[in-house]
Amino acid sequence: MTHEHPPIACDLLIEAGWVVPVEPHAVVLEDHAVAIKDGVIVGLLPSAEARTRYAAAQTVSRPEAALIPGLVNAHTHNPMTLLRGIADDLPLMEWLQGHIWPVEGAVIGPEFVEDGITLAIAEMLRGGTTCANENYFFPDVQAAVYKRHGFRARVGLPVIDFPTAWAKSSDEYFDRAGEVHDLWRDDALVATTFAPHAPYTVSDANFERIRMLADQLDLPIHLHTHETAQEVADSIKLHGQRPLARLDRLGLVTDRLIAVHMTQLTDAEIALCAERGVSVVHCPESNLKLASGFCPTCKLDQAGVNLAIGTDGCASNNDLDMFGETRTAAFLAKAVANDASALDAFKSLRAATLGGAKALGFEAKIGSIEIGKQADLVCVDLGQLETQPVHHVVSQLIYATGRHQVSDVWIAGRSKLRQRELIDMDTAALVANARQWRERIATIRR
Repeated sequence: MTHEHPPIACDLLIEAGWVVPVEPHAVVLEDHAVAIKDGVIVGLLPSAEARTRYAAAQTVSRPEAALIPGLVNAHTHNPMTLLRGIADDLPLMEWLQGHIWPVEGAVIGPEFVEDGITLAIAEMLRGGTTCANENYFFPDVQAAVYKRHGFRARVGLPVIDFPTAWAKSSDEYFDRAGEVHDLWRDDALVATTFAPHAPYTVSDANFERIRMLADQLDLPIHLHTHETAQEVADSIKLHGQRPLARLDRLGLVTDRLIAVHMTQLTDAEIALCAERGVSVVHCPESNLKLASGFCPTCKLDQAGVNLAIGTDGCASNNDLDMFGETRTAAFLAKAVANDASALDAFKSLRAATLGGAKALGFEAKIGSIEIGKQADLVCVDLGQLETQPVHHVVSQLIYATGRHQVSDVWIAGRSKLRQRELIDMDTAALVANARQWRERIATIRR
């Protein structure tokens, strides 16, 4: 004699043709469903079973879609979305010092930051990204905008050795960093990280101060480093050491370090990163566009280094397309390693999801579809002509899918995109606002 259990109440049941949980690795579950309650994943099971086990307030059925964890953009400068395409086809330092910094100097402020991030959030949601690791000025404004739109983020607390619109002195950078951290230390969606700009713009004293405070406050350190051969050569001239060796001397090469770019690495440096638990954020399209070099992702992966993927800012990429970025990362890894099996489709997807979550210290919350984690989820429609026939779901996601195939997005169980329509964001108003920024920036540059 069987006892029928009454169905369990939940807020949302998402049924998909395929669920790609990312953890366990290289698994694809056909005709599965995810049950969500209070923003948390409470069930992952075959769809037919889910219908009898759960009484859902809402059911979303996507039989032609793959359900994946939300993509994590592990390195962004999202206010710079408003500078998309203003200074293309130039070397890094000329691009930065001759064009980007002068325009930024004229426009930077709370309004620029707010409007740039709002535009970026809309673009990221439409491309299946649910979390960003942000690196820019006015982190107070950034955090408030991410929170208002229910978008998950690590917001960088900037430190740089020269005055900006955000702070005039080292002490002011640190004082303001402390204030912003205190405001957001317990938030469910928005957290902070130290964001010293780069080894060539931050002194030993400030790096030591960051290390001490990061330990006290339990914060990661988000840093551009080993981005170009010139940066490494300059560091040897100035400090008698390569940047990573200098950071190691200052106690920063630890599992707190989110090392961005890393195109210039020796085998010994790769081994050091593996041993210390450093996460490396690979930004292949920005590196390619600025001719900065090639991150040795295959060697890093083989050494056991945690790999994440970032788009960098729209001024150097020029988009926030994590599907495009991840495909480029997969292809580039193969070319650089001269090995067609390097960074396969499953590993690439992992870097774009759980790898990013781990880099940000969010791996207990997001990055995979597991019971107990936050429901940051994305449906990708594989039923379209461009992804037919579906022989291998993850191959299609990495090598054949465009961001326009993202149909639905949830962050902490809340709907953000439904059948390609943004929830609570006015697309026409965003476009109109971006256009008025174009006019303002054009006036500055005349």
